[in-house]
Amino acid sequence: MVVAVEYISKEESEDVEDARHGVTGILAVQGAFAEHAAMLDRLGAPWKLLRAAEDFDDSIDRVILPGGESTTQGKLLRSTGLFDPIAAHIAAGKPVFGTCAGMILLASKLDNDPNVYFGALDAVVRRNAYGRQLGSFDGTGSFGDIADFPLVFIRGPYVVSVGPDATVETTVDGHPVGLRQGNIIATAFHPELTADTRIHELFLGL
Repeated sequence: MVVAVEYISKEESEDVEDARHGVTGILAVQGAFAEHAAMLDRLGAPWKLLRAAEDFDDSIDRVILPGGESTTQGKLLRSTGLFDPIAAHIAAGKPVFGTCAGMILLASKLDNDPNVYFGALDAVVRRNAYGRQLGSFDGTGSFGDIADFPLVFIRGPYVVSVGPDATVETTVDGHPVGLRQGNIIATAFHPELTADTRIHELFLGL
């Protein structure tokens, strides 16, 4: 999916000013946040970008953690003051959707990185699991009951092990690449880079 040029400067959906709740906050310190914004516009769901702590207000009841560079995102989450409000949001059991780097930020442990960020997802995740040379590929799979979903990977992670609180929703060559844990959805692939809205619809229904 190619994102329209307007998303380069677009900070929120057109209807967000009238929304007192039901807004999706999209972490926008680094990475592929514009693609998620475009997907939510297609679904008519209000959203706003989260660039600093003051952007996280009472209207936000769900959060997207996009793909990108997880180490950079982790540092910027701290320096912008966004880490604590997002951590509190997740701890309260509110919906969160992490794609690629977002899955890394959510994991309880990384098996090739000493950092732990939100630590909310009961799984051990491996960064850049498919390597830098063969890191980008696509295919088709399922996410739970969603069949024949296009899977787009860009140097994606996969799940080394899964604890009892999380369930595996998608695998590639035997490796888990999609998880669900209550109101947490985490994918190593990028649904926002496809024309298929179904996983975003699932997230909006949480």
